[in-house]
Amino acid sequence: MRCCGPSAPALLLLLSALTSTMSFSNLVLHNLSGTRTSTVTPFLKPRELKTTNSVVNVHAKPARDHEEDLELTRQIIMAHIEKYSSDGVIDDEEESTPSSSWRDRPQNDLMIRAALGETVERTPVWLFRQAGRHLPEYREYKDRVGRSFLEMLSYPEDVAECTMQPLRRYDVDAAILFSDILVIAEAIGIPVTMPGGVGIQVPEPLIDPEDIARRIPDISSINKDFILDKLGVVIDSVKLIRRKMQEENKSIPLIGFSAAPWTLLFYIVGGSSKRNTENGIKWLDEYPEASRQLLQLLTKIVTEYVACQVEAGCHMVQIFEAMGMMIDKDRFEKFALPCLEEISREMKTRYPEVPLMVFSRGACYMNEELSKRGFDIVTIDGSVERSSARAAVGERAGLQGNYDPTELIPDNDGTKTTDTVRATAVAMLHELGPQRLIANLGEGLGGKESPELVKAFVDSIHEESEKMIKV
Repeated sequence: MRCCGPSAPALLLLLSALTSTMSFSNLVLHNLSGTRTSTVTPFLKPRELKTTNSVVNVHAKPARDHEEDLELTRQIIMAHIEKYSSDGVIDDEEESTPSSSWRDRPQNDLMIRAALGETVERTPVWLFRQAGRHLPEYREYKDRVGRSFLEMLSYPEDVAECTMQPLRRYDVDAAILFSDILVIAEAIGIPVTMPGGVGIQVPEPLIDPEDIARRIPDISSINKDFILDKLGVVIDSVKLIRRKMQEENKSIPLIGFSAAPWTLLFYIVGGSSKRNTENGIKWLDEYPEASRQLLQLLTKIVTEYVACQVEAGCHMVQIFEAMGMMIDKDRFEKFALPCLEEISREMKTRYPEVPLMVFSRGACYMNEELSKRGFDIVTIDGSVERSSARAAVGERAGLQGNYDPTELIPDNDGTKTTDTVRATAVAMLHELGPQRLIANLGEGLGGKESPELVKAFVDSIHEESEKMIKV
C-alpha cells in the first residue's frame, strides 16, 4: 500500500496538459508513492499494467503517429486514476491485493475489539504455536516438501500453507504468521540451527564487544530497506497469507510477531534454554554499555520489522519476550523494559489503531509495568494467579492467556477428555472474565496435543463465553 500520491483530479489536469504539450515517447511517469520514477518509452519490453477493472497493454513498437502516442499516454494515466482510491491510498497489485491492508477490519474482528477494550459478544481465542507439529497435516506437508522447519521459512508458499492449516481445522479468531523468533538473528549475520531434540543452537555466538563491531550491522543502516533486503521473504509471506485467507474466505485478523530485544540478545550471545543459560546475564554485567548498544540496535530492527509486517497486511502485533525467565527483575527494568517501551511508543505513534500485544514469558512480575507502557494486551503465563491478573494491569490493558496446554495432551488413563477441557476452559473464563480477554495458552503448543482436545478448547471458549455474556 502506498499513500500520499497525486489526486485523481490532479491526474486529469495532467492528462489535459499532456495532450497538448507532451509526446508519449518523452513522458516521465512518477510512481504514485512519490518515491520512484520510471521513464516510459515505446521501446520497453511488452508488459501489462493491471488495474482494478482492466488491463492496459504497452507495446514494444513505437506509436505510429502523434494521436496514437497520446492515446497510449492517456491509457497509462487513466490506469493510475482507476487504481487511486477515494481515501488517497494506492493499491499496488505487486505488493497488495483487495482488502489486504491492516486498515481493513476483517468480518470477524473479535480479537481487535477485545484488544482495544470494546465490548464483544463472545471471547476471542487463538493459540500460541497453533500452526505446526501438533497437526497431522503439518507433519504430512513437511514430509512431502522435504524441508526442515527452518528451510520452510524461506518459502512463502510453505509459510502460507502452514499458517492456513489451523484455520481450516479450528474456529480460531486469528491467524498468526508461521515463522520463528530468531529470523532476526539470521538477518544480522548470526547463524541459527535447530538439529532436533536439542533445542535452538547458535554455533557462532557473539564473543565480546569487538565482535559486535566486526559482525553486526551499524544501527544507522537499519531501516525499511534493510528489512526488505534481509527479511523480505517474511514480508512476501505476509502478503501471500492475506491472499490465501481471502481466497479461502477466512476473514479474521492476521497477527505479525517478533522476539523482543532481550530474548534476541540472549540467544545471539550463545544462551539457550538447555545450556549456557548464564551467557545473557554475563553479557549484561560484563559489557553493560555494549549490551545497551546491541539492545538499541535490536530494538530498532524489531520496530522496523513489525512495521513492515503491518504494512504488508498484519492487523495485530505480538512481541515475545520468550526468555523472560532468564533475567531477574532489576536487570529487566534496567535493560529489557526500555526496549519494550520504545517499541510500543514507536508502533503506537505509527499505527495507533493496530493492537499491540506482549508476552513476557517467565517474567510476568513485569506485567503491571508493561501495562503502563502502551501495550493493549498483556499476556499471563501459567505461573500467574488469575485472581490477581486483572488487578496488575488495571484498566490500562486487556489480558491474554493462560490456559494450561497440558490439559490438551491425552493421557494413558483417559482422564483428559473434551468434557475436562470444557470444564477447565469454563473455570478460566469465570476467573478472568469474558470481556477484555483473549483466550490463549500459558505456553505454546508443544506437539503432543490432541487436535480433538484443542478443538474442544476453542469451541468451549466460544460457546461458554457467549452464554456468560448473555447472562
